Amino acid sequence: MKIIRTSDKGFEKEFKRIVNRGKSFDPAFEKKVSAILQDVEKRGDRALFEYTKRFDGAALTAKTVEVSPLEIRETLCNVMNRESAVLKLAARRIEQYHKRQRIASWSYREGGAELGQKIVPLSRVGIYAPGGLASYPSTVLMAAIPARIAGVKEIIMTTPVGRGGLNPVIVAAAQIAGVDRIFKVGGAQAVAAMAYGTQSIPAVDKIVGPGNAWVATAKKLVFGRTGIDMIAGPSEILVIADGSADPVVAAADLLSQAEHDELASSILLTPDEELAGRVSDEVRAQLKRLSRGAIAAKAIRDYGLIVITQDLVEAVEVANRFAPEHLELLVKNPRGLLPGIRNAGAVFLGHCTPEALGDYLAGPNHILPTGGTARFSSPLGVYDFVKRISVLNFDGRALATYGKPAAEFAAMEGLDAHGKSILARLRPKKS
Repeated sequence: MKIIRTSDKGFEKEFKRIVNRGKSFDPAFEKKVSAILQDVEKRGDRALFEYTKRFDGAALTAKTVEVSPLEIRETLCNVMNRESAVLKLAARRIEQYHKRQRIASWSYREGGAELGQKIVPLSRVGIYAPGGLASYPSTVLMAAIPARIAGVKEIIMTTPVGRGGLNPVIVAAAQIAGVDRIFKVGGAQAVAAMAYGTQSIPAVDKIVGPGNAWVATAKKLVFGRTGIDMIAGPSEILVIADGSADPVVAAADLLSQAEHDELASSILLTPDEELAGRVSDEVRAQLKRLSRGAIAAKAIRDYGLIVITQDLVEAVEVANRFAPEHLELLVKNPRGLLPGIRNAGAVFLGHCTPEALGDYLAGPNHILPTGGTARFSSPLGVYDFVKRISVLNFDGRALATYGKPAAEFAAMEGLDAHGKSILARLRPKKS
């Protein structure tokens, strides 16, 4: 791994290069995605099935696009008992954590006015579950369980099937998490179907879940017609470590994200120069033993970095600028650094809390902001599946108190009709 100091002349350039990876705008590519979306919106199932045949090699009809109860039962027969047990353990822990995120409606009274907020779950949510090599049953659990806890009435899921058939553990995760319907489509065409609705797939209020560049771009383009969780970028991990860190562990944690894809970023910040060198050596040694070593090696080569900071305080400041998806504190006193952390999707404290644990069954959600968006956004949660409605109720006394000032405010903005709608209620009643 490349080693650099924060005091080096080229640090800022290298820092920005990694932060901005994967953010290039390609008008030609976006145009291709937009064409698919418009076609599915216009022609519905017909376009959906044509794209599915072209891209995934699956011939579907209105009768076969949805996974039937028989198909689910047959697919679940291919799930091993141990796999099912692990999925259920993860589901229990995810549910236990997310139940604490429930939001209640509230109201208060003040001088004849009742003001409040009503919490309403979304009616229908769509989950996108990637297929093929990037097949993550953990993400199905992370997306569906908070939606169910929030009270969403219907949860549907789309997942590409292709010639390989349904992924058994994806189906098992959907069943455990409470997904109501599963459809065998993927890509931008699946996003279009959930956004606009087709003859076979109903339109949803919100689309959640990660995907490739086609899916991410499609979600971006349909936002406004339907809600989305976020536009997921490449995976990333940032580790702050001091001399108490085990270089073997630190290297393993950096590689845990590098194996995701070639754009993944793995960064180590440490004031310990000796540790920096040992971690670099460990990364090189461990890469040779990974099944996805070629992918991880390219990610480490292109977007891996070890930064030697002046001290841990500077390491925290650099981390806040990066706003990483995953932030590990492999230091002697991780809680001492935590108050200074402002920007991160999830923070993993201490030597016994690997990021990979959070990916599966720690409990908190692993659908996290990437690409620096942790500066202003949060992990997926129950709150993403409800909407807030303001509730107002003024009696005559409260209207008399606040009506005239409100009408004056309307006059300041030059909106006569606003003011008159208030003053009409304050005029003397005819006897």
